[in-house]
Order: sequence, then C-alpha cells, then structure tokens
Amino acid sequence: MAALTQGDNLDPEKQTLLNQHKEKHFTAGEIVRDIIIGVSDGLTVPFALAAGLSGANATSSIVLTAGIAEVAAGAISMGLGGYLAAKGEADHYAIELTREKEEINRVPDTEAAEVAEILAHYGIEPHEYGPVVSALRKKPQAWLDFMMKFELGLEKPDPRRALHSALTIAIAYVLGGFVPLSPYMFIPRAEDAVIASVILTLAALLVFGFAKGYFTGNKPFRSAMQTVLIGAVASAAAYGMAKAVHP
Repeated sequence: MAALTQGDNLDPEKQTLLNQHKEKHFTAGEIVRDIIIGVSDGLTVPFALAAGLSGANATSSIVLTAGIAEVAAGAISMGLGGYLAAKGEADHYAIELTREKEEINRVPDTEAAEVAEILAHYGIEPHEYGPVVSALRKKPQAWLDFMMKFELGLEKPDPRRALHSALTIAIAYVLGGFVPLSPYMFIPRAEDAVIASVILTLAALLVFGFAKGYFTGNKPFRSAMQTVLIGAVASAAAYGMAKAVHP
C-alpha cells in the first residue's frame, strides 16, 4: 500500500500496523509493459528481416546495414508511439479532471448521489456511507480524487510518463534488435551467420519469454514457449518467402 501523505488522519495504532506490514506487490507494471513491447518487437522484427535477407542470398554486410537501419527506424517509431500513447492518456485525464471539477461545483447534490451509488455497489448501507459522503463534500480535492478513481476509473498519470515510456521502449527495441544482428558483425557469410542468429535469437526469446511470464504473473514456461514460437514462425516465414522469390 502506498505510504500515507502528511496530514492524513489515521489512528496511530493502524499506522503502526501498516508500517510493520510490507506487501509484496509488483508495482512497476508500466515500465515492464514498455520493456516487453520494445524487446519483443526488437527481437522479432530485425530477426525476421535478417532471415529474409539471408534467404535472398544477401551478404552479411548488407544484412547488417539493413538491420541497423531497421533498428534505428523501429526504435524511433516505437518510442514515438509510446510517447503519443502516454501523452494521450495524460491529456484524457486532464480533460476528465476539468469536467468532473465543473460538475462538482455545478451540481454537487448529483455528484454526492453518485458517491453514494458507488459505495452502495460495494454493499455499504445508507447509514454507513452517509457520513462518508458528507465528509467528502467538505473536502473538494479528496472528493474530486475519489470521483476520478472510483467513478471514471482513472489514475493520475506521472507527468514524466510520456518521455520515460518513449525512452524505455526505444532503448529496449535497440537492445533486442542487436541480438539477431550481432552474428552478422562477425561472420562474413550470411548463410552461416543466419544459423548463429537463429540459435542466439531463439535462446534470447526463450529467456525473454520466461522473464515476461514471471513478471506479468503468467506461467513462465508457457510464456517462454509461446514467445519462441512466434519468433520462429516470423523468421521462417520471412526466410521462406525470400527463398521463394529469390531462389
């Protein structure tokens, strides 16, 4: 549970219990989500591109050049997408915050009735939620925060979230992208490099899939196999199509 801010009225005994109790919840969901997005695409897309170019009998230098160009473009594109998504969430929150604040000022009785309705959904009786509604009406900011969270289901976004999301996704994409490309830096023949790339990338996908499953609460081994399967199918499809077009 988040630490209480200064000024919160909490019984000292309950505060002591909270201080002694450490909950083991994973709270870095947004960061993990951005890393998953960046690494999964970074591993898969350049992997498929390199396999396809290798199937077209391109040299290692050409595969590497094209791969680096793709990683750069992909990182910028994915990072920009993450930035715009996070910025859109922040803008949406700001709009709804302004609208909710106006409604509290304009129709306070209606908004108070909505508070009562929300609490009633939790099985709280009228004689129990009445004092809560009255207390919130005396604290406009707390009332506004309550409505944003429990009526609209919106959490206040971190103002730095958009930039952090963009950088996290972009960096994760670059790190993932250089895994399938690294063999082409050291092996001149693309036919040999693609084999090393397949082994290295599938191993990386296996580890990444396991970690993804572990941190997201899914079955790690199942997540690992699914991730490897997706990467293998994508690269095999690209390689096969390149061979068919350019035997």
